Amino acid sequence: EASSGNLRNISADPVPVLRLQTLDTHGNRGWREYATNFGVSSFDVALPVFRYGDVEVKPDDTRDFSILPSGEMVHIERQRAFEEQLMDESAAAGLEKVPGYVLQTLGRPPDNAYGLAFEGLWSAFMHEELPHLRDAGWQVEFADDFRHRQLEVEAWDADLVESENGWFDLDMGIFVEGERLPLAPLLAALFRRDGRWLDTALLGQIADDEMIELVTPTGQRVRAPAWRLKPLAGTLIDLFDGFPGGNTLRLSRFDAPRLAELNDSSRWQFRGQGDVLALADQLNAAQGISHIDPPVGLGLELRHYQTEGIAWLQFLRAQKLSGILADDMGLGKTAQTLAHLLLEKEGGRLDRPALVVLPTSLIFNWKNEAARFAPGLSILSLHGPERKSRFAEIAQHDVVLTTYPLLWRDAAQLTRYCYHLLILDEAQTVKNARSQGAEVVRKITARHRLCLTGTPLENHLGELWSQFDFLLPGFLGSNQNFTKYWRTPIEKQDDTLRRELLSRRLRPFILRRRKEEVARELPPKTIIVRKVELAGSQRDLYETVRVAMDEKVRFEIASKGFNRSQIVILDALLKLRQVCCDPRLVKAKAAQKVRERAKLDLLMTMLPEQVEEGRRILLFSQFTSMLALIEKELRQADIGYVLLTGDTKDREEQVRRFQTGEVPVFLISLKTGGVGLNLTAADTVIHYDPWWNPAAENQATDRAHRLGQDKPVFVYKLIVAGSIEEKILALQERKAELAASILSADSSVRAKFGSDDIAALFAPLPS
Repeated sequence: EASSGNLRNISADPVPVLRLQTLDTHGNRGWREYATNFGVSSFDVALPVFRYGDVEVKPDDTRDFSILPSGEMVHIERQRAFEEQLMDESAAAGLEKVPGYVLQTLGRPPDNAYGLAFEGLWSAFMHEELPHLRDAGWQVEFADDFRHRQLEVEAWDADLVESENGWFDLDMGIFVEGERLPLAPLLAALFRRDGRWLDTALLGQIADDEMIELVTPTGQRVRAPAWRLKPLAGTLIDLFDGFPGGNTLRLSRFDAPRLAELNDSSRWQFRGQGDVLALADQLNAAQGISHIDPPVGLGLELRHYQTEGIAWLQFLRAQKLSGILADDMGLGKTAQTLAHLLLEKEGGRLDRPALVVLPTSLIFNWKNEAARFAPGLSILSLHGPERKSRFAEIAQHDVVLTTYPLLWRDAAQLTRYCYHLLILDEAQTVKNARSQGAEVVRKITARHRLCLTGTPLENHLGELWSQFDFLLPGFLGSNQNFTKYWRTPIEKQDDTLRRELLSRRLRPFILRRRKEEVARELPPKTIIVRKVELAGSQRDLYETVRVAMDEKVRFEIASKGFNRSQIVILDALLKLRQVCCDPRLVKAKAAQKVRERAKLDLLMTMLPEQVEEGRRILLFSQFTSMLALIEKELRQADIGYVLLTGDTKDREEQVRRFQTGEVPVFLISLKTGGVGLNLTAADTVIHYDPWWNPAAENQATDRAHRLGQDKPVFVYKLIVAGSIEEKILALQERKAELAASILSADSSVRAKFGSDDIAALFAPLPS
């Protein structure tokens, strides 16, 4: 820089400066939109200048001389080629010269204004183009009124504030220029504006180092790194999607694990309400608790996974929570629940009864297992017409059993009491939230609630909502909101982000063990006897047939002797067995009018759950007519099956379809399929009606449980309690040879058979 008299010469490299400001104008926001709107609006412009030393010149100024406000005259050695290069860079970034007539400002319009064609381009310009201009050497200056000015976050803040009824508010904030701004409304607006944040696939594509623009209510732009915001979107997306306004997010304490995920990520740290975060840690660790001393009065040796299940139930009780025990069928949900109840009694906490609601077909099983495993619990069964006389005894018992069909009928009596624990066995029965049963159980007062089901989800997510609306009311919101923010995105839009988030939210409250997961703890073959009681007209039919057959058999033996009475005895036993299986098997008009089918109801309680669990099932019956009735039920339940009887011609095709997984159920006539089959695809065997020869029954079981089987096999025997079926099984154990002689047409085996044995076989059903 040199001076010659009053003329100063400036020789320096130019520094490009871009000044960004917002003008009030009668034009529109993008200069090309001006013709459609002549109202007063804000207009964003860029004012480029080149700074030579202490003198600035505008790009369109062609002069080399300039007179400063002080009167000094300067000569500038301008580098026009460099200036043109810089302006080309600005043009490439989208900046265009704005015609002067567009800038009808209230004051004198700037004559070097550049802008973007449309206002919507400014966000991309600030994010993408401005950094490139800076890299090219442009200095950027912001006027205080520039709407797109990007501020930096100085600090991040997050508080937990306790609210009412177990809820708390999450108050997140950012500090910008010394002022704290609530973050929740800024994020809700961002997620509505930028669809990437609500789309699982696109959210994963947002780079951690991408700078995200948050817009304040006053129009300020705040830059925030994506890595800070992505965990919030992934963990609290439903709350932002349905954001009702305000400055905070409201969460249930049941959602504490969500905050623990954020807290543990080291990207967010929450102040206040340490008990909420402590609960989160406990919920996340609850399913790993394995050490607990079993109750003293438990008549069962627990497996390790069962001990874990009881510990989990105890944890839920201690935290005043509820949940779903969703183990596969056969892993002992009932036994674990009884052990839990026994611990409650031995700990002095069972000062009110526990109410168990279950399908009618399971009521005997509960009574039977309670007597075997937890004899210290007093059980009241409210079933049958005599139950009405026992309502007054409810408070005097530890456990009260009722059934779903009776629930709404007895609602007035059941809702009079407060219970320690309310248990729904086969809880899928109340998956329809609008059913009468579902409405009644919500009215019952209990300290804790528990669902038992091997299939918590069968058809749609609405079933889960219904169960959790019973267990933890409010946790999943209203049915309408759950459908909008969870069910529809997951089921119809395949939103994997929400699916995973919902899974994480529910995980602390659902304990599910598949049999494959605990296979090492299971014996190669587990035999489970499931008993059911006859009721109503089916019970009456059994007694009618029993009395008639008892008289006929006694008369035959008295007149011909035992050895010559085989046919009559076998026919009498056959008729009683048929009544047990299904009254429709009995060829009598009175039998055809009977509507109760206790054992078939039990079977159809089990099968859908087993199929849903992925079981591969062999179902044996001695009666092909019974298999035909089961076929009808399977078709109505939309369960695939194949059939093998003596009439089956494409035997190999039926085996192939089952072995390859095409269908989950194989119906087999015991005489036809008892030998010669290798069905190692099966992991479950059901004997619908007991086969009196244990060796033949075992042969059938061994179709699945044989060399090449790599899975534990569950064998279910369905027995009518107190009937001829149960008595023959008991007789097998005491007098195997005698049983064979009675029940075999082979008269080569002779055994002593007295009146006591006849009396036992044809004894009446227990009252």
